Amino acid sequence: MKGWPMNWDIEIDCVGLLCPLPVLRARKRLLAMQTGQVLRVLASDKMAVIDLPHFCGQSGDEFLGQSEIDGGSAYLIRKS
Repeated sequence: MKGWPMNWDIEIDCVGLLCPLPVLRARKRLLAMQTGQVLRVLASDKMAVIDLPHFCGQSGDEFLGQSEIDGGSAYLIRKS
């Protein structure tokens, strides 16, 4: 992803949680965020790479990308 890493406003750690918990926790956190803020989700569930972009397509939030980290991946989502 061009420009990675970028700044984020809030981070949630979902490492070790299985589907659908990373998406549900991201959804809950995004509901409390202001438009334009960026959420960083840390997840180890292999389905998160499919589930989080799909969730963003449904919710209207902007999926900014994914990066590999120790123990999983980091995903950035901008609140719409």
